[in-house]
This record gives sequence, structure tokens and C-alpha cells, in this order.
Amino acid sequence: MPHLTGKRALMEQLVADGFHYVFGNPGTTEQPFMDILQDYPQLEYVLCLHEGVVVGVADAFARATRRPAFVELHIAPGLGNGIGMIFNALSSHTPLVVYAGQSASGALFQEPLLSGDLVSMARPVTKWAYELAHAADIPQALRRALKVANDPPVGPAFLSIPIDLMDEDADVLVEPTSYTRWRVRPEAAAIREAADLLARSERPLVLIGDGVALSDAQNEVARIAELIGAPIYSGYASETNVASDHPLVSGMLPRTSYDAAQVTAKLLSRHDVVLALGTPIFRFAFPAPGGIPVEAKIVQIDIDGWEIGKNVPGALGIRADVKAALSELIALVSERPPAGARDRVEAIGAATAKRRQEQLAADRAGWDAAPISPARLMSELAAALPPNAAIFDEAISNSAALTRYVTPVEGRYFRARGGGIGPGMPGAIGIKLGMPDRPVVGVVSDGASMYTITALWTAAHHRIPVTWVLCNNASYQILKQNVSDYLGAGRAGRRFVAMDLREPRLRFDLIAESMGVHGRRVARPEEIRPALEEAFALGAPALVDVQIRETVA
Repeated sequence: MPHLTGKRALMEQLVADGFHYVFGNPGTTEQPFMDILQDYPQLEYVLCLHEGVVVGVADAFARATRRPAFVELHIAPGLGNGIGMIFNALSSHTPLVVYAGQSASGALFQEPLLSGDLVSMARPVTKWAYELAHAADIPQALRRALKVANDPPVGPAFLSIPIDLMDEDADVLVEPTSYTRWRVRPEAAAIREAADLLARSERPLVLIGDGVALSDAQNEVARIAELIGAPIYSGYASETNVASDHPLVSGMLPRTSYDAAQVTAKLLSRHDVVLALGTPIFRFAFPAPGGIPVEAKIVQIDIDGWEIGKNVPGALGIRADVKAALSELIALVSERPPAGARDRVEAIGAATAKRRQEQLAADRAGWDAAPISPARLMSELAAALPPNAAIFDEAISNSAALTRYVTPVEGRYFRARGGGIGPGMPGAIGIKLGMPDRPVVGVVSDGASMYTITALWTAAHHRIPVTWVLCNNASYQILKQNVSDYLGAGRAGRRFVAMDLREPRLRFDLIAESMGVHGRRVARPEEIRPALEEAFALGAPALVDVQIRETVA
């Protein structure tokens, strides 16, 4: 058993677990960590200028690689700065291990400057949070944190390490982390019961979430929907959980609008059985007190037992790996498919195609106008986009237009997750580091981008060739939409308070240039394609600031 300092033991464990990147922003209580990094050239420190950016880059990297990422933050203020993005990682399940330095353990009683109860700060936004007391525990604590982060429901873990432990000598055990084999087959009787409900259904619906992507069950989702003749809706989801151009894909449940619960209740009233796969049911920004009425029979399959039946009583809950459960369910339903399934598949596919054509036709209004229509921007982006590109989508109010023209592809299309805005700027960097052989494009909104704008400097500093397409309508457009929904007919004569980003209007092209990133401002539709092609050809970080029109004013 080697005799090492705590800081060297931490580095050796990171190396043993195959880490290449450390995402961080340095501080006073992490000085031993920062100093020892130079002795481990296999570990590259990705420097970000704000802790929210640090976590945003790491979150996207973990999603792209499907492995835990390691984050270094600075004591109480730094942890506080990162908590919003850690909240996103917890809400939508990203495996992270976040480390922050603590003041010397023997001096904590004196309440040193910058110190705080780091574990209490981290606990509400992590699966597990712990402050170490002995250097000998450092490698084991990191292994435990990695295992906890990677076990479904996946999420962040936190370690607080006092600065004096990093220089303390100890006998330590360093070996690669043993991760849990978590794929669980369902109870046979439960699957038979679910198959029986589906076989007798007349108006079924399939509701999917990120548990599908976690278990690689996209093909099985398409197959079960075809067998039972059901439309596919996304619930609380940010991954591509079924081929987005499948004819049964019918939309996404609203989450953040003021009337989301009412809209969802109306949709559910048209169905007799809901098959919910790897998704919470139902999670809204403005939930109806007591929940929404659901008369349909619900079959809920998820590896996350906490979500099963949490908000809707009476569900047939099956805790299992979604892929394994669907494989067995498909075999049973194939023997006894519900009546009328084939006719429903044809009708749903025809209705989906009709809606799409109607929307594309509606998009042509103002096609050549300036400010630029969001649909025109997304059409030009689709035409210029490299064929193997990966996309990080934080277009927010313009995301629907984006997905009409750029088809989300499994493993290459990532949406902002968790609800806290700002992950789009750092997210594109994390995706590129995780997928170095692909072009990466971040499609981001103006208001959200200002939360994490210093990601531009990180891209320039580390020479990370990401292109951002910035949707600039000089407003918090999604908030205007929500206020409009809230006021309804009472909107007349009311103005939007503190939702405009004018006087002065933000010039993202100039902000990008000031941080070493190529910036280009686009004000006319005919300028979009040349600006995008120029940015994609640079092989360097670039930002195209597109002046688009408001959809709610």
C-alpha cells in the first residue's frame, strides 16, 4: 500500500480512473491541488472564469461521454456560484463529482474567511455530500463519489477536502472504481399485467423521458408504439429518446408555460392507457395543486423508483431498466396487439405529416424580412450545418423552430436540462471536448447566454473550435410568453416589466471578439448562410450574432 500525500493520492486515483480533464476555477483552499497538477501532465485543467461555466462544461462533457466528469470549485463562494448548474445536473441526472477545498480542519472553529458548511450547502443539490477528516480516505471517497454519481438515478456527488489533508501523509489504496452493474430486469408478473392493459387499450399514448436514452432503448420505444398504435410524446426530457422523424412522434408536453398542467390534462383525457417510460409524470413549473386528473390507466417503467407513482396514484409501477422491460413487453404484446393499432399508426402518421406541412407553410410568412424570422435562421442553419455535427440546443423560445429544420439525432443532439438557464454557452464546449472528431454548434439565446458568457474566453484560451449561433431578439422571450399565458385576456394594456435587453442592446459579436473569439453580426436573411459557412470553416471558436424578430412583443 503506497504512502502518499493526500493531494498525490487524489491525483493517482483520478489517473487510475482514466480521467483526462479536470474542469475548474482555482482558489485559495485548492492551492495544493493546483500545484500538484503540473506533476500529472495526463490531466488537463480546463480553466473557466466562473464556477457556473465550470459545471456547465463538465455537465455536457459527461453527457457526451456518458461517464462521470470531475469538477474543482473554490470553497463556499465558489460552490455557491456553481450551485445553479449543479441543480441542473441533479434535476436531469448528470454524473458529476464536485470537489471543493475547505479551510484547515484544525482552524474551522475560528470561522476562517471564505469557509462555510460546504456539505450543508451541497446536500440539497447532490445525491451525496461529504467532508473528509483523514487523508487516507481520499482515494476511497473519490471512488465512492464516482459510484454514487453513476448509479441510477444518476446525479452529482460532492467532496469537501480541508486544505491540510492534502499535505498529510497516509497509507492509501488506489485502484480503479468498480461501478455498479445496474441493468435490472422487470418482474414477470408486472410485465404480463402491463401487456394485458396495452392489449385491451383503444387510445394508448407513449410518454418518454431521458431514462430511455440512459438505457439505449430508442428502438424499443418506436417498436412498442407501432405495436399498440400510440402517439409518442416527450415528458421531462432533454435527450433524443426516439428517432425524432418517426411518424408517431407527436410533440413534447409543456413544462414551463403557465397553463402546462391544463394543456397536459386535456391531452390525457383523449387516451385510455398511458405507457410512461423513463420519465417523471408529471413535472411542471406551475403544477396544479393536488395534481391533474388522470382517468387513463398508467403503466410507468423506470429505473428510478422515486419517480414511479410520485405524483399520480394508482399507476402500475415497474422498476426496471427500460430497455430490458420493453424487450419483454414487446414480445408479449406482439402475440396479442390491441385492435385497430395499424389504423391508428396510419392516422397518427398522416396527422403528424399534415401538422408539419402546415407549420412549414406558416413559417414562410416574413421569410425575407428583417429582423430575421426564427424559422428562416433555422432553415439556413440546417442547410449550412456539417452533416456529422453535434448540437447543443438552448434556443429556448426558438427551439421548436430549430427542430423543425434540424432533425435531432440520437447521441448528437443535446438540449439544456434542469430548467436553470445558461448551460448553452459552456455546454457546446463540453460536447466538443467529449466528441473531438465532430463539429459542434451551440444554438443559444441572448438572455441565457449572458449568464455564462465567459465560456467564450475558455474556448479561445484552450483553442476549442466551437461555433455558437446566437438568437438575438433583445428580450427574455420565454418570460413574455409565460406572462401572456398568465394574463390571458387581461394582457391588453399591460407592458412587460424588465424583460427587454435594450438600451443598450447587447452586441455579442463585439463581446466575442473581446474574448478572442471570431464574432460576426447578421441583420439580413441573405447574410446568414455566408456567416455560418465562414464560422464553420475557421477551425476555431466563432460566434454568429443573428438579429431575429420577437414572437411576443
